[in-house]
Amino acid sequence: MKSYLAAAIQMTSKPNLEKNLVEAEELIELAVRKGAELVSLPENFAFLGKEVDKVAQAKEIAVKTEQFLKKMAQRFQITILGGGFPVPVADNPTKAYNTAILVTPDGQEVAHYQKVHLFDVDVPDGNTYQESSTVMAGKEIPPIYNSERLGKLGLSICYDVRFPEFYRYLSGKGADVLFIPAAFTAYTGKDHWQVLLQARAIENTCYVIAPAQTGNHYERRYTHGHAMIIDPWGVILADAGSTPGVAVAEINPHRLQQVRQQMPSLQHRVFV
Repeated sequence: MKSYLAAAIQMTSKPNLEKNLVEAEELIELAVRKGAELVSLPENFAFLGKEVDKVAQAKEIAVKTEQFLKKMAQRFQITILGGGFPVPVADNPTKAYNTAILVTPDGQEVAHYQKVHLFDVDVPDGNTYQESSTVMAGKEIPPIYNSERLGKLGLSICYDVRFPEFYRYLSGKGADVLFIPAAFTAYTGKDHWQVLLQARAIENTCYVIAPAQTGNHYERRYTHGHAMIIDPWGVILADAGSTPGVAVAEINPHRLQQVRQQMPSLQHRVFV
């Protein structure tokens, strides 16, 4: 593993698959022009609309999104994370898996994760989210993808960030970099997003790459933004702010080693 640049993309996705993919391609190209070799897209990057519409279009979204990710990886010769899109459940037409995939420059899917923690929450701003009404929970934590060039990569999606045991498992399996793509609500994000990302980075001495949604998507659906890349000490290396764009920062194995030597907490665990 050598130093390289990673990108966390920030979008304001809408209930329009084709327009979202066009915007995603523009932002991927921007990230590549900035030198990124590892590019990540947020949760719901291909479609962010009403749950009933998402399920109705899940098959089309899944097929076109997978094709898109493989095309982008090959065209730009990058490794790319599609941070969460619906994939139909074969035996249940009313639900889909919230799925993240990692694709290498040869167009091969090398890691696959179905979101296990579903966001069923009454937020104090008056909005109610019931992800389980249309999403089937996954049952497995994904294996670590070990890239000689990019390090050991661990996948997660949004609400997972509130479950530290999930990331402890990933770091215990050797993860150097943790992906946390999200569509974090505007209300909770202002208080919790940054501190949760920093906590996951610090406690696991890992880099965190967190692409995000931002702004108004439809009706009362607002997200927080602030796609970030954070180093193993908890330092924010890049922050995309509150508008669509790209956060780019260096992933440095020497910094990773330095922090783990200075703060060897992973070696000091008593309860594993």
